[in-house]
Amino acid sequence: METDELLINMGPVHPSTHGVLRFKLRMDGEIIKECTVVMGYLHRGTEKLAEMKTYLQFIPYTDRLDYISAMPNNYAYVKAVEELAGIEVPLRAEYIRVLTVELNRIVNHLVFMGSLLLDLGASTAIMYGFREREKALQLYEMLCGARMTFSYFRIGGVRDDLPDDFMPKLNEFIKDMEKRIEDYKELINGNEIFMMRMKNIGVISAEEAINYGMTGPSLRGSGVNYDIRKIEPYSIYPDLDFKACVHQECDSYARYMVRIDEMEESLHILRQIADTMPKSDVIATQKYGVAPVTGMPYTAQTYFPRIFTPPVGEAYSRIEAPKGELGFYVVSDGTTKPYRVKIRSPSFCNLTAIPKMVVGLKIPDLIAAFGTIDVVLGDVDR
Repeated sequence: METDELLINMGPVHPSTHGVLRFKLRMDGEIIKECTVVMGYLHRGTEKLAEMKTYLQFIPYTDRLDYISAMPNNYAYVKAVEELAGIEVPLRAEYIRVLTVELNRIVNHLVFMGSLLLDLGASTAIMYGFREREKALQLYEMLCGARMTFSYFRIGGVRDDLPDDFMPKLNEFIKDMEKRIEDYKELINGNEIFMMRMKNIGVISAEEAINYGMTGPSLRGSGVNYDIRKIEPYSIYPDLDFKACVHQECDSYARYMVRIDEMEESLHILRQIADTMPKSDVIATQKYGVAPVTGMPYTAQTYFPRIFTPPVGEAYSRIEAPKGELGFYVVSDGTTKPYRVKIRSPSFCNLTAIPKMVVGLKIPDLIAAFGTIDVVLGDVDR
């Protein structure tokens, strides 16, 4: 039986695409012969906006890149500026940073799980995921008053210390999440329909994934043991006991399982932080001999300047964000504003591998494979 090839536009629409995205599909009947990803519909211009803001003023813009995981975006940016300026961060601030980032990793994977199952036609999982996500967002609200876009990190530390009742609430969340993850496994992992939609779908080998620049859970689902927290340790990660989650199957089911395992590892990290949280300042301080306005000498006052001038130079800093490697390249010309900021976002690089993964599949398989890449388009069109 002969069929004519059709060119089908899937998008640009928001539903089922985690943002505004377009796929150009060349179809032979129901089979995808070629897939072209068309990006750029958001026109964010975030990198250019950085040149017009002071180093501190740009922090809220990083929240809006991957708005599901705002804390890691805050962290990657301030970490780059700190390396550029040679700023030493207090130990307690580092503990709080890792706490908030690992909590955000759980939040990200809960949204991933729920949205993936919703893409596949199942609505229960997103209700479960958002139920636990709500408890995590309440912790963030206690911490900084915000629920999604936090602007909590500061160059040199964090904005405020933990509230007195934060740790008991965190321990309650950890105990509850341990039970909930077992519920997810029972509900989803062995489900016959889910396995048919996931296994041997969207296969990409380790070599191909590396060549496309994939990182994070999407890369580790192809059997590549590449976790920046392990290969290039930063902050307090060298002192923590955890493992990089890797699966060898190279398909959509493996990418899903990596994230389920990572939620358990993040809970393990949170338990260690809760047990060993040190006492110290939460922001780097800078001493001054006399007050700049009154001319009177300081006694015990120290503060970190809101507007500061880092030395001329450049720095690239990267972290293991929930979606993969998130890097900021910052160039200073010695003024109060960055000369250049370039963002290496995980969603952009991971998304480029979709055409390789879906050739020979059907459109529902494209939805499944795309869901396991865990893309946020605000992280792509930056």
